[in-house]
Amino acid sequence: MVAPLSSWPWDNLGSCKYLLYGPLMAKGVHDAWEKGTLMNSWFLHLLILFALRGLIHQLWFTYSNMLFLTRRRRVVNDGVDFKQIDEEWDWDNFLILQALIGAMAFNSAPSLKDLPLLDLKGCLIALLLHVALSEPVFYWVHRCFHKGYLFTNYHSLHHSSPVPQPYTAGHATPLEHLVQVVAMGTPMLGAFLMGHGSLGLVYCHTFIFDYLRCMGYSNVEVFPFELFDSYPLLRYLIYTPTYHSLHHKEKDSNFCLFMPIFDAIGRTLNENSWELQREIRSGKNDQVPDFVFLAHVVDVISSIHVAFVFRSISAKPFVFKLILLPLWPLAFMAMLIMWLRSKTFLVTFYNLRGRLHQTWAVPRYGFQYFLPFARDGINDQIELAILRADKMGVKVLSLAALNKNEALNGGGTLFVSKHPDLKVRVVHGNTLTAAVILNEIPNNVKEVFITGATSKLGRAIALYLCRKKIRVLMLTLSTERFLKIQREAPAESQQYLVQVTKYQAAQNCKTWIVGKWLSPREQHLAPPGTHFHQFVVPPMIGFRRDCTYGNLAAMRLPKDVQGLGICEYTMERGVVHACHAGGVVHFLEGWSHHEVGAIDVDRIDVVWKAALKHGLTPV
Repeated sequence: MVAPLSSWPWDNLGSCKYLLYGPLMAKGVHDAWEKGTLMNSWFLHLLILFALRGLIHQLWFTYSNMLFLTRRRRVVNDGVDFKQIDEEWDWDNFLILQALIGAMAFNSAPSLKDLPLLDLKGCLIALLLHVALSEPVFYWVHRCFHKGYLFTNYHSLHHSSPVPQPYTAGHATPLEHLVQVVAMGTPMLGAFLMGHGSLGLVYCHTFIFDYLRCMGYSNVEVFPFELFDSYPLLRYLIYTPTYHSLHHKEKDSNFCLFMPIFDAIGRTLNENSWELQREIRSGKNDQVPDFVFLAHVVDVISSIHVAFVFRSISAKPFVFKLILLPLWPLAFMAMLIMWLRSKTFLVTFYNLRGRLHQTWAVPRYGFQYFLPFARDGINDQIELAILRADKMGVKVLSLAALNKNEALNGGGTLFVSKHPDLKVRVVHGNTLTAAVILNEIPNNVKEVFITGATSKLGRAIALYLCRKKIRVLMLTLSTERFLKIQREAPAESQQYLVQVTKYQAAQNCKTWIVGKWLSPREQHLAPPGTHFHQFVVPPMIGFRRDCTYGNLAAMRLPKDVQGLGICEYTMERGVVHACHAGGVVHFLEGWSHHEVGAIDVDRIDVVWKAALKHGLTPV
């Protein structure tokens, strides 16, 4: 039997739970109609509080997950995985509960016309009541929640989140949040009963309470240890993210709400709190990644699909949503700032077999890669990222699609030639990309048609297939480039490579390998039943209902990957682009060569078998 107040009554409503705010909105409109002004309605202010409190949690989440700013001060180095994200999905349930409780309380509250905007005496009374009543009561009740029945049926849910996040503060049972209502509401209620209540007190006390809660769960140490060295008493008056994290690691210590003095009085203060805080703040807790994937942004809207914006969006494959449209101006401004700063930033990380893998991103957007005057600037940013990785001790750096464009830097050859003493291995990952595409082609196929046939991938795929005695129609206008590739094939296989100059030549071929974007008209030249494999970035849009379209080459990471909580662009959870996976395999195998420039066709099967050996699987 489920324990009472251990689950939310609206658990099964999904997003429809926000309709519970409907009566508050209706009451607010009714009050405005009667009183002639909307601002004199307590119910309107409850709705404003809900929105602003959610914003406080969002802003703290955004800051704490801006790893390019906070990586060296993270308390727990592990990433937040999909399991924790899903469990905390409805973190804002407590805001609904408190809004409904507030509606009942304010229904009999004094009229806003009779209240001052701010009463400093009321603020002082609330502060004293918080210290003298809310803090010790919360401390005592919190300790009770760590015993037997209460922990098993209520508090264990909160401790199931391994990595503290601002949203984790709301991940608890209704009973626990009712206790928090008492802790937060008692000081305000006391001030109102003593005749010193104000609208400003409601807003300020609520915001400060939420701010401190989010700070404690932020997983980023924000206090310099020098502050506590200079003012030792201060460490007992305000907790730190490090202090709170120890409560989640060692559950029988650091129970306070915000003030460690009550842990000191109750003899539950973890003696390692200050030393660990010093260690984390000084950057000693930082870890050097073994593998880095150097990504890039595709467009302004997709730039919102990062771990530090909306977790509910980045934890799912990217699709355009109307809710993102109002954020376009903010994303555009962020793009301009990144251009001005021109620094590679850290997006996310995960652990695989105990080794740290990170994703960095260059501050360049997809369209910029096709601007001739931007080429040198982009290469400079990629080069700086490689040199930074080399200095840090990174073992392998893999380049995302446009960062290794042949016209841009020869598939990474530019950097390896310029810096022959690099210790970090630079990898374009295209060998595995080619392997993924080739292993998607059915064994009974006798003829294929390739666009982008003389590109790095097109060349490798064509040479591999002709060795298998599969006829390859290579679309290219350059006879010189075609002949150069044909001469690379064994003499007995050269006959299987055929140059074509028009799409009409493939009207009877049902296997198209697309390396160049196809317009609707060009797609309609394919016969019904055609399957379009593709390695074009961005991926082509499917217009034919009588044909099938493959996704960009990708592989699923091994099952033992940890801390992965973001989808790579449009990929499913746990799935990464093949070039990303190619870098992972390069690292796991310990290969010492750079994988840049032209693809070594002889290594396609070697890389494919290595990927399968390490637990990567085709999608």
